[in-house]
Amino acid sequence: MAHYKRFTDASVSEKILDSMFLITIGLAYLFALLNLYYTHQGRDGEPGLSVKDVQFAYYGSHNQTRLGAAINGPMESNLPNLAAKQTILDWINNGATEPEFHAKVEPIMNENCIMCHSAESGLPIPDFTSYANVVQLTTMDTGATIPALVRVSHIHLFGIAFILFFVGRIFILCEMPVWLKRITVAIPFLFLLMDILSWYITKIMPGFAYVVIISGGLMGIAFAGQLLTSLYQMWIYKPKSNPIEM
Repeated sequence: MAHYKRFTDASVSEKILDSMFLITIGLAYLFALLNLYYTHQGRDGEPGLSVKDVQFAYYGSHNQTRLGAAINGPMESNLPNLAAKQTILDWINNGATEPEFHAKVEPIMNENCIMCHSAESGLPIPDFTSYANVVQLTTMDTGATIPALVRVSHIHLFGIAFILFFVGRIFILCEMPVWLKRITVAIPFLFLLMDILSWYITKIMPGFAYVVIISGGLMGIAFAGQLLTSLYQMWIYKPKSNPIEM
């Protein structure tokens, strides 16, 4: 029977390289989770991340404007105080007129928002440099647009797929039943596809936000399982005999 390379066959240099990659990717994943939390938390007006926050992100609140949802949620921390937030909300509720925008809202945005919300920033976010652009955001909040979902989807699919591939390539050097290994390397990709597909379904059916959370959580668990198992077998696990792949 053929002998397949395992961590017992790898040099110390290779193990160090693999370990540093896994540790760095693991930390990057933790920061990605923090970014996810700060991006979506508070959309429902309550502190912390909830199912409603996820629903509002994709389906929208349908009872407030896009601008109102943003400053009540992830963008609230960018405003200097509650008075500034209330000024913008009052302007929206008063009909979002141009004179009131220039008198009260524009100074707040110039001071706190324009550095990101402008063409010069190069960021794929709304431009706040004119009344015509800002007033478009005072319509009903219907959540993420399809073009925005497509843009984020292709970034996630390309980026995360590469990460899962490289982590999986390291993981297959582990010693375990071959059937378990084959299932384990496939599961994160399946949960990734389920997660992204559920964004579009939640856009239509807000209750599908639970699937977004569950599939994303299971993908994270599968990813962490591969990472930790690989580190364990690299440095701690002592095989009883040379492994043979069946």
